[in-house]
Amino acid sequence: MQFSDVPEARRKIMSAIRSKDTKPERSVRRLAHSLGYRFRLHGKDLPGRPDIFFPGRRKAIFVHGCFWHQHPSDECRPSALPRTRRDYWVPKLERNVARDARNMTDLAAAGWDALVIWECELSDLEAVADRLRRFLGDSAIARRAS
Repeated sequence: MQFSDVPEARRKIMSAIRSKDTKPERSVRRLAHSLGYRFRLHGKDLPGRPDIFFPGRRKAIFVHGCFWHQHPSDECRPSALPRTRRDYWVPKLERNVARDARNMTDLAAAGWDALVIWECELSDLEAVADRLRRFLGDSAIARRAS
């Protein structure tokens, strides 16, 4: 299927999709900041350009959209494959998943720990906060309180 075969409305929707500073990413950043963690954004020198990274802790966080990164959960409806143009979508999404796996391997080889937070998990921010605390350890706020 050619690019010109795609309906104009669909083309506009797809062109508006952002790769960084998405709503889910901003939610995780706000949450991490409120827990006392300080971080850097979009590590361009790191494999996969993590959305959030903590240089001193050598930890990185990816905030993945369930559709684009194919969340492997049976309960996640947004990760379902489209019914149309499967000849385009299946290989594209498979490449995304393969790239994500390669990036995680490369980060680990470079001595970094990585965490993936899925878009659908953000419906329970307290559970995400618990995962962040377990992954990152004590924050400055937690150390001052003790």
